[in-house]
Amino acid sequence: MIITRSSVLRRTELMMRFAVVQFPGSNCDQDCVAAINGLDGLHAEYVWHKETSLDDFEAIVLPGGFAYGDYLRCGAIARFSPIMKAVISEAGAGKLVLGTCNGFQVLCEAGLLPGALVRNRSLRFVCDMVNTRVEVDDSPFTHGCPKGTLLRLPVAHGEGCFYADAATLRELNANRQVILRYTDNKGCIVPEANPNGSIENIAGVCSRERNVFGLMPHPDRASDARLGSMDGAKIFRSMVQSISASRAARRSERVKQVA
Repeated sequence: MIITRSSVLRRTELMMRFAVVQFPGSNCDQDCVAAINGLDGLHAEYVWHKETSLDDFEAIVLPGGFAYGDYLRCGAIARFSPIMKAVISEAGAGKLVLGTCNGFQVLCEAGLLPGALVRNRSLRFVCDMVNTRVEVDDSPFTHGCPKGTLLRLPVAHGEGCFYADAATLRELNANRQVILRYTDNKGCIVPEANPNGSIENIAGVCSRERNVFGLMPHPDRASDARLGSMDGAKIFRSMVQSISASRAARRSERVKQVA
């Protein structure tokens, strides 16, 4: 079989395209691209923060690491980048948006997710492998994970303590927006398993519409067995399942309209 440039381009065009947004200072963008491109049927591309359109992509990833202006407050300046208008618009249209670590912070600053990420209770940077428990198994990001599934993922942050006021916390729990919580290796929610002091051991939350998800752990750094865990790939694969289902629903609707 002869592989030509045109055949490679056609194959790429058929893949699900994920945008990985690059802010000045981003340092986990390459991790995200590598993790996504390592999964069958996916193709990730870098998108510079000064771009203004994300029309050509089926999902958006805001990577971890750092973004410019974090010295003021993590994500506080990055949320004003031109690309964020497109992120907000696409999220409003129902497109899947995933924010990891710094990306989670940016999503909260942009108002796409409730709550805030503040300084770790220990006032120290934490870099470790943690256990998280899937609390919601029917979100677009956890389809392949039964409720109670433990995901072993790495964390690396200084401002990862999730905080929300009492009213917001009640809404998050009532609407089943808490997707992941930190636990011990038996799945128990205990203070010792909380790496940053997050309220109610919260590790990740989604929007009320469920298409925007932010988490402090790095699924991109746990998508290869050589890194000690492949649990992070389950999140990306769940996104694929959700997008595939959405594609099928649109095709079915078009068929009905033609008929």
